[in-house]
Amino acid sequence: MDFYGRKNLWKFLLFLFAVAIGALTLFYTEGFLQQLRQEEIKKVDQWANAMASIQRADESSELTLATQIIQYNSTIPLIVTDVNGNITHTNNLEVPKRNKKERLQELLQQMKEKGQFIEVLEAPGKINSIVYYESSTLLTKLRFYPIILLVVISLFIIIAYLAFSGARKAEQNQVWNGLAKETAHQIGTPLSSLMGWLELLKMQNVDASITVEMGKDIKRLETITDRFSKIGSQPALIRTDLLLVTRQAVDYLKNRSSKKIEITCQLPRDPIFLELNVPLFEWVIENLIRNAIDAISGPGKIKIELQEKEAKWVQIEVSDTGKGISAKSLQTVFRPGYSTKKRGWGLGLSLAKRIIEDYHKGRIFVAQSVPNEGTTFRILLPKLE
Repeated sequence: MDFYGRKNLWKFLLFLFAVAIGALTLFYTEGFLQQLRQEEIKKVDQWANAMASIQRADESSELTLATQIIQYNSTIPLIVTDVNGNITHTNNLEVPKRNKKERLQELLQQMKEKGQFIEVLEAPGKINSIVYYESSTLLTKLRFYPIILLVVISLFIIIAYLAFSGARKAEQNQVWNGLAKETAHQIGTPLSSLMGWLELLKMQNVDASITVEMGKDIKRLETITDRFSKIGSQPALIRTDLLLVTRQAVDYLKNRSSKKIEITCQLPRDPIFLELNVPLFEWVIENLIRNAIDAISGPGKIKIELQEKEAKWVQIEVSDTGKGISAKSLQTVFRPGYSTKKRGWGLGLSLAKRIIEDYHKGRIFVAQSVPNEGTTFRILLPKLE
């Protein structure tokens, strides 16, 4: 299993662990609430029995306990009705004086629908009154407390994760910038020497064809150095003809690739001007074409197609008839370290994504890939407003 596979596995296991904690919390809380609910039912039953004792009492009866039970109920909302449904007593209900009667009837109906009541017997088999009740305010609050707690904890975890991810991304950007600048610096030193040696060869009348080709390679190294230096800083975007830049990148690799691979380029007739950083955008196109060449073993075809999509985007597709990308690799193909080559660095597509999405505010993704049939990469660039 690769690095990103292990990372996704850990995320999945942590998610399952969080779900288990949430489920156990809700399960334990529900059991606790059931115990409290049973205790409240017992209290209501005691209250109803106390009411019955008072109603059946004569002058010689001891009512101290019954009176205390009635007085001590300060939490459970109650409505007492006679056998005809008329309200005779209420307890622990906050009802406004205005429309009090209508509001009590609404509360009574709600309690009836919940089916929570106790019948007070005047004598065996003879109902004197009915006590309707509902859960206390404390029990109601406790029912929602674990949900609120889990939501708050989840929000805290999400905010902490976003903050950590932002800090990590900023650190990665610093590493990218430092690596790019150092690479440009390391290439620049021997490149200056090569330019000096080239001038020396020209002075000694060496075959012109040799110095011309060496000059092309040195120019290419200068372009690469310039690209690395631009990645290490915020590159400038200049209004440029997209067709011209794309054609130059394609022609450069077409002349340096195997004759067994047919490279075609379909471009519109009219120029399309966009804000581009030419060296970096050429790098993206060249990188996609190189990957397509590496994916083809033997004869094959590579097609570069450019067209305007709707009113906001310009679309560029690079398609090949190579070995394709497996379904499990589609999610990691743009991440640093992904490579199908034994000695590959796995930075090409990651840099391409950074150039297109961070610098040019576009999109790059795998539009289609079928194993052993080929792959299509798609780039979307915003049009000029």
